[in-house]
Amino acid sequence: MADYSSHIAGGSAASLIDLTTALEERFGNRVAQVTEDGGIVLALAPSEPATLPELCRFLFWDYGCLFGGITAEEQPSRWQVHYAFLLPASGWIDVTISLPLETTALPSLVGDVHAADWHEREIEDLFGIHFENHPRLGDFVLHDQIWREGIDPMRKRFAADHPQLERKVDLEWQPLLVVGDPGSFAMPVGPVYEGGIGESLHFLLETVGEDVIRAVPRLFYKYRAVEKIAEGKSVLDALLLAERFAATSAFAHSLAFCQAAERIAGIKVPPRAQALRVLLAELERLRHHAGAIAAICESTALAVSAAQAAMIEEKLLRATCAFTDHRYLFGLNTPGGLCRDFEPEKCKALLLAVDNADGDLQVLENRLRYSSSFLDRLEEVGVVNGESARDLNLVGPIGRASAQQCDLRRACPYSGYEQYAFEVPCETEGDGYARLRVLFAEAVQSKKLIHRVVEKLEQGPVRVACDVQRPGAAMGWVEAPRGAALHWLRVNEKGVVERYRAITPSFNNWLGFHMAAENFAFQDFPIILATFGLSATECDR
Repeated sequence: MADYSSHIAGGSAASLIDLTTALEERFGNRVAQVTEDGGIVLALAPSEPATLPELCRFLFWDYGCLFGGITAEEQPSRWQVHYAFLLPASGWIDVTISLPLETTALPSLVGDVHAADWHEREIEDLFGIHFENHPRLGDFVLHDQIWREGIDPMRKRFAADHPQLERKVDLEWQPLLVVGDPGSFAMPVGPVYEGGIGESLHFLLETVGEDVIRAVPRLFYKYRAVEKIAEGKSVLDALLLAERFAATSAFAHSLAFCQAAERIAGIKVPPRAQALRVLLAELERLRHHAGAIAAICESTALAVSAAQAAMIEEKLLRATCAFTDHRYLFGLNTPGGLCRDFEPEKCKALLLAVDNADGDLQVLENRLRYSSSFLDRLEEVGVVNGESARDLNLVGPIGRASAQQCDLRRACPYSGYEQYAFEVPCETEGDGYARLRVLFAEAVQSKKLIHRVVEKLEQGPVRVACDVQRPGAAMGWVEAPRGAALHWLRVNEKGVVERYRAITPSFNNWLGFHMAAENFAFQDFPIILATFGLSATECDR
């Protein structure tokens, strides 16, 4: 059998042609292959569900593809489940299996692809598809002490406008505990906090003495059913939902959604619009990273440094508002390009603000680098090694701090990113300080990218007509500030949304948070949490 291990991320590049040959050699006619728009679709027959784990294990481990996520959709007479994988520098792979609606079970991937864990749990809660041999299903998005079993809110039969009056709190509910050592203690943290954290999330920390032995995050206290609400809406109405469920990365999510709609419509965005999308995406990344740095400083009780970073973030927010008329970049993306253009004078003013922020961040970084009390709280704390980061498919700055080099701007370019030279910062230690260094380094690259966009900016339109009036499905992707974000969209012949799916970087990275928090002291927990910089609202969609 051929050895494909050299094709892992960061190794030698493999093409989709090489992959199709390897698949034919390994699976024969068990897997149908169709080339489609820069990627391939690998279709499994309804009689071949047992092949699914083997195929996904081959893609993820043997061939080094990256796992994107799982999308389930209910069609009139069948289930269609999509497993997204990325072959870096080559394209996306859509592993698809269609099953009769009467089928209620699929084989689980978690024994082979650990990163699929939360995706399967979410689908089981929302669609009722059972994943055989999964170690723990249920009580995930729909908390058992509030929601009744079998409600399956993403099924077509579920009426989203009908209140669930049967909801009652189960007073007998108990968390699942694992640690049983003498002196062990289960410490609940959240979901309500006095300050600092504005989102609802709960942690169950099982400790022995001061050491956290097990850390279990519990999210979805504000599940908003954005994907359900999008069904039956126009593409433009669904876009409003896509850019509003996570305000700190609104532009990135709206960009991914628009790219999916543009692929369905078969249109190409004008060069000026593509360039300005890059500029705005990097402006959002720069502002986000300043806020993330402020949160890390605050977690270590460095009040002055936290205030300095917060001031940098606020100045960037004001510059963003002066440039676009919105602090969080709402209302700019639209299928076909941008809703507005920007005058040269505004671009010059933005460059000045970005340069000032970059200078202030460099001063702050130099001060933090020589603060021993600060470094003591970050170095060798919250470590996630490269092997675990790969197993859990950690994305964005969190993954790149643990030697995972993937960045969709480079691995699968979009919006013209391939035209601009930039570096992808990567560290190997996997601790809190490595994550902080990646944030600072990425902020520098964002500033340089903004300059390069303005220097090369061409005249021309910023929008073309994109009226999605034909049936189809497509995926859009971006490297959001927190990492890879995928938006999957299906519309009917009238341009009405039939299925919308958003896979966010926080949803992927929350799965791996426990690896950083466990086996460290209880007092390190809030600092580790800050260095991960995760969002609950990106999950409560």
